[in-house]
Amino acid sequence: MSKVAILQVGPYPAWDEGPLGEKFTLHRYFEVSDTAAFLKAHGPDIRGIATRGELGADKAMIEALPKLEIISVYGVGFDAVDLATARERGIRVTNTPDVLTKDVADLGVAMMLAQARGMTGAESWVRGGDWASRGLYPLKNRVHEKRAGVLGLGRIGFEVAKRLAGFDMDIAYSDVEPKSYAPDWTFIADPVALAEHSDFLFVTLAASAATRHIVGKQVINALGPDGMLINISRASNIDEEALLDALENGRLGSAALDVFEGEPKINPRFLELDNVLLQPHHASGTVETRKAMGKLVYDNLVAHFEGRDLLTPVL
Repeated sequence: MSKVAILQVGPYPAWDEGPLGEKFTLHRYFEVSDTAAFLKAHGPDIRGIATRGELGADKAMIEALPKLEIISVYGVGFDAVDLATARERGIRVTNTPDVLTKDVADLGVAMMLAQARGMTGAESWVRGGDWASRGLYPLKNRVHEKRAGVLGLGRIGFEVAKRLAGFDMDIAYSDVEPKSYAPDWTFIADPVALAEHSDFLFVTLAASAATRHIVGKQVINALGPDGMLINISRASNIDEEALLDALENGRLGSAALDVFEGEPKINPRFLELDNVLLQPHHASGTVETRKAMGKLVYDNLVAHFEGRDLLTPVL
């Protein structure tokens, strides 16, 4: 029996590609120069897509695959998948929730600490000889007992807030409604009011049309010249132009960012700023989590083609 053909949209670690390649026929889309010609030649045979959250699968790709049955996303975010087209075609979609939640929360809190305490600058101070020649590093700001806001108290937001509680922080959150699992934290429905209440504002929302640029000029101004914005969700949740303007003119104190519009080619204005911590979209980037994500992509594909229930269905 011939193997099922899968379109692999982006590279995976070797430990993930190995099992996928043994079970399926992988078409490595990311290595193709003429993608239109490739899809025309191989599209009629492809029954599944293995993609990554930031790469997704757009309408044109889906429509080029007449036998497509499933899109398996390596990542929790599926906003780059054209769900409307998938739904119309009856195509199943899966993602990899839960397995990356705690690692993403860990990095978000680490980013807050690193930026608030100036850790990257302090290391450069030591390595460059400034400690010996210029003395002590300039004083920074404490984190404990400050006010933290969490915009989106889903899986990741909840884990972030749990960690912040260990710093004796005053924790508030915004979501569509108060959460029964957060009785000790303050619910503030309006994101602008949440920002006004916060010294540190974490963005942990799923991305959608409704949340696009939800962190815009009003929210950023409310956070203010002493506030810090931390984004471990999706770049589209923040108006980058408004953020850059505020960072450049001091209306926002600082930011710590793991995601960007157009990444990995980010707006060069970010590179000129010393009040923003830049990370390469690696909040889930641990060996343990990436192996679990890859296994879930594989297990969902196998379950579908063996006629079993999907483990983590989106559609």
